[in-house]
Amino acid sequence: MPTARTEPSTTMSHPAGRALLFVLSGTMLLDALEVSTAAVTLPAIGDDLGLPPASSHWLVTGFALAFGGLILVAGKVVARVGARRPYLVALLVFAVASVAGGLAGDGPLLMATRAVKGACAAFTAPVGLAIIAAAFPEGAARTRAMSVYALFGAGGFTCGLVVSGVLTTALGWRWTLAAPAPVALALFLAGLRLVPRGGGAPGGVNEAKTDEAAKTDEAQRGQGRAGVLAWGPLIRSCLGAATLNGSFWGLLLVVSLHLQAVAGWSALRTALAFVPATVLLLLSVPYSGRLAERYGPARLIALGAAAPPAGYALLLRLDGAPSYTVDILPTALLVGAGYVLCFAALHIQATAGVPESRKGLVSGVYQSSVQLGGALAVWLTALALPAASAPGPHAAIGLVTAVGALGLLVALAGVIGGRPDRPVRSARNDEGSDHDDAGGGSPLPLRPAGVGAAERGARRPGRQPSRHGGHDRQGRAHRGGRG
Repeated sequence: MPTARTEPSTTMSHPAGRALLFVLSGTMLLDALEVSTAAVTLPAIGDDLGLPPASSHWLVTGFALAFGGLILVAGKVVARVGARRPYLVALLVFAVASVAGGLAGDGPLLMATRAVKGACAAFTAPVGLAIIAAAFPEGAARTRAMSVYALFGAGGFTCGLVVSGVLTTALGWRWTLAAPAPVALALFLAGLRLVPRGGGAPGGVNEAKTDEAAKTDEAQRGQGRAGVLAWGPLIRSCLGAATLNGSFWGLLLVVSLHLQAVAGWSALRTALAFVPATVLLLLSVPYSGRLAERYGPARLIALGAAAPPAGYALLLRLDGAPSYTVDILPTALLVGAGYVLCFAALHIQATAGVPESRKGLVSGVYQSSVQLGGALAVWLTALALPAASAPGPHAAIGLVTAVGALGLLVALAGVIGGRPDRPVRSARNDEGSDHDDAGGGSPLPLRPAGVGAAERGARRPGRQPSRHGGHDRQGRAHRGGRG
């Protein structure tokens, strides 16, 4: 296997480093805004193309299914061919699919473009992290780069709401769906110059492995994969993230359709109604990782998982034209509080205590559950939407509430199960500040596993017996030789 040429690491203080980080973060923002953009435009698209809610939801579901279903495949592709080529190709295809979506004249074609964009996002999101891990040296430079990347990712959903509301109201849904195309094309052109050749695969690997090393790694992955995927905290995190994301996406579908089709709200007013929920997460990104490590992720998840279903339950009385301050705003704030407390803690709980060689796999499985869980919840919610003559979306909101309540039950199982926070302290001691490197454990698709390796080596000295005594693995002194 030929050795890949790797560009030297750069830093945030170097102009090229800042430009590269801006390109990667901009791509992450594009990926993050796609779901919120589609949710706000669904009523306008349905009216124009004659798509009922039972079909139009595929504009959201198709994107999420392709995104979540191909993340692990993307990791394998990048491990074989490097990060640069898949990243640039995905950006270019994303731009083309955006234009095709804006020009689509029927529902099936539009849904196909959404699935293509989801597939592209499955490559650009984790590959962006791989490039950061390869281009920025471990330590403060990489930590700052990850924080900026996380901030753009958290801000993408909010940006999607606002942009879609403005464009759909002023110019129409076609402009909303086509708007990412020039941005993606500009990022592609900049990436041709800035993205290093031979960028590493997820996990911060900067150089291609020999055939023998690759075979050894593959054998080790095969032996330990089943055990890692059956680990309780990972399962709880995947279920928790799927229900948290899925219930909110389902709510967006129901309330967006109701506010625009029944209450007569504009797309912009509908989009702004949800902004408080997303802004809270955006503001909490720099602090969420430290918060989880101070109080323990399982406790934060249990506390945060109670907030969204309580907010959804408030909307069970939704009928006709609602009052924003009485009906919508309290729900938005409770959902936002749930995201602040849960989302970073869920990711930390999923990866804490996982061996370095498994973190790429675990992160990929976790992010797949976020997207696939959201797709499943949106599909089920669409099935529960009322007919045109029904008084209100009570059944659909009831289903959304039940999904959120399921997440609460899973979170409580993590607390009641005993010693829920111990893995985080262990991982913190072993890996330095690994949980804070992505901007406080923000909801990112993958995380580089190389962060914190130097601290781990320094903090885990080997066993050093002497003639007169030594220590066992727990640090207890024992006698050896003559006392």
